[in-house]
Amino acid sequence: MRTLLAAVLVALALAAPAAAGPNPALLHPGSLNAKAPATYRVKVTTTKGAFVITVHRTWAPLGADRFYNLVKAGFYDGDPLFRVLPGFVVQWGISPYPEVSKAWLSQTIKDDPVRHSNTPGTVAFAATSQPNSRTTQVFVNTGSNANLDQYGFAPFGMVTSDMTALQKLYSGYGETASNDQAQLTTQGAAFVQKHFPKLDRIVSARVVG
Repeated sequence: MRTLLAAVLVALALAAPAAAGPNPALLHPGSLNAKAPATYRVKVTTTKGAFVITVHRTWAPLGADRFYNLVKAGFYDGDPLFRVLPGFVVQWGISPYPEVSKAWLSQTIKDDPVRHSNTPGTVAFAATSQPNSRTTQVFVNTGSNANLDQYGFAPFGMVTSDMTALQKLYSGYGETASNDQAQLTTQGAAFVQKHFPKLDRIVSARVVG
């Protein structure tokens, strides 16, 4: 009986979500500086399905490295898909944990030259109007956004399957949630749940090859 009970407890532990709180490594951004493989794939599982991003380091080396380290550390797990504009972009990269967002606010990387246009399905880091301002936010181009090339948005990868998952994401908030990025950053999941409960989120993002 004790053996059976122990087995049940182990099974429940494996099935349960990870312990509350982020990966401690995410609170020390300086330690996450591995060089990414020349090509790698990331499976992003959302509350509306999964899609795969194939990353090419030659397109944007600094962006590819940053994305690799963030994914490996689990940064995107639980992130709200806070900007869903059909025919334009799907954007994420604000942690549900305010302490993680705070740790990464100043962790900028230098700009990469734009070597690949922002065609449908490409993935790039978001940035401010200032140079070298990329940190953790990324977006998928769901439309033809070649006009973004001139502003320095350098794609580092491409969604190679399944774009239909992106089309299912809740888009009813428009730009409203994106306009509240300051609160999303400082209050995390609690703010999302209170003000934008219909937002889909990333369940997990994992390097799969």
